[in-house]
Amino acid sequence: MNTQLLNKNKMTMKPALIFVFFIAFLFNNQSVFAQKKEFTVVLDAGHGGKDPGKVNHNHVKEKEIALKIVLQVGEILEKERNVKVVYTRKTDVFVELMERGRIANKADADLFVSIHCNAHNSQASGAETWVLGTHVNRQNFEVAKAENSVIFLEDNYEVKYKGFDPNSPDSVIGLTLMQEEYLDQSIQLASIIQDGFTNNLNRIDRGVKQAGFVVLHQTYMPSVLIETGFLTNEEEGNYLNSDIGQEKFSKSIASGILKYIQQLTLNTVVSTNVAKNENNPTSKTNTSTGNNNASNIFSKIEFKVQIASGANKIDTKPYNFKGLTNVERVHADGSYKYYFGSTSDYGEIQKMHQLAKSKGYTSAFIVAFENGKKVPVEDVFKKS
Repeated sequence: MNTQLLNKNKMTMKPALIFVFFIAFLFNNQSVFAQKKEFTVVLDAGHGGKDPGKVNHNHVKEKEIALKIVLQVGEILEKERNVKVVYTRKTDVFVELMERGRIANKADADLFVSIHCNAHNSQASGAETWVLGTHVNRQNFEVAKAENSVIFLEDNYEVKYKGFDPNSPDSVIGLTLMQEEYLDQSIQLASIIQDGFTNNLNRIDRGVKQAGFVVLHQTYMPSVLIETGFLTNEEEGNYLNSDIGQEKFSKSIASGILKYIQQLTLNTVVSTNVAKNENNPTSKTNTSTGNNNASNIFSKIEFKVQIASGANKIDTKPYNFKGLTNVERVHADGSYKYYFGSTSDYGEIQKMHQLAKSKGYTSAFIVAFENGKKVPVEDVFKKS
């Protein structure tokens, strides 16, 4: 891309100013961000075949609406360079919950997005997005129970799921939280999608929630389950069953996924180019006003590397973190987050990021704090 342009100028700018030019390119480029590797998104249309999902009084089936939205989301994403879309189903067929996870894992996917519709015995309405978790209150359990009950339609389910009982809160709590490593990324994606529903589609915001969904438990990547709305609400059910409603939901979900990929790019492409620029021996100091402004902004930011997140409280001794020192534990949003390093120098935090990955923390990512409050990394660069 613009590396030739930067090299042509013989690197007469400090790294902070290089950030500005690279980010300007990144956010103005209409194709999805110059990723070096294909980003694989698995789209999962809930239910299907002999499993209709929720059905409203007009006999509108969840399986049909979920499939239509998934296919439209996929069509949008497939137009983006370096984004590959894999579907768990593209027709009205029954796919077991465990098989949906296998499809995602076999594809070595970067994201798993399962799309559903909600139902209730009242006129409840609104959109909500779920991630896997053991936070089981009665309301959350009932939602997970409804989605998990599909296993009773599967052949030999007792053996496949090793005694898992969708009707038992103990079974849900007992799910091994293999996804803890990806929990923060899942919440990040869910928050972006939920924000789009609320601010762009003007849907009632039912929030980002956690519960024990089997379909999410089977995947080894950031994963979310979307409840687009309530088929049992007369107005919302009609909207979900309309062409315009499905189109708007599809665009909003696709936009959320692309925004998530964009945010990840700041931890990959930007960092890589910055590291290359800093290692260029021809770099010289530039005291321009723009450069000083960027430097001042970075001086107010504290960058850290998040290496782990989960329910377990672990002593931050080096022997618990593969020899890494300067590990910090913070309790937030119902889980413990573990951060490595702390610096206002983005080049330095990139080195720490690479060190963490070399130690085996392959899903580690860079986070930013301003005045002690966590802020999106891309917002830091936008300010500069």
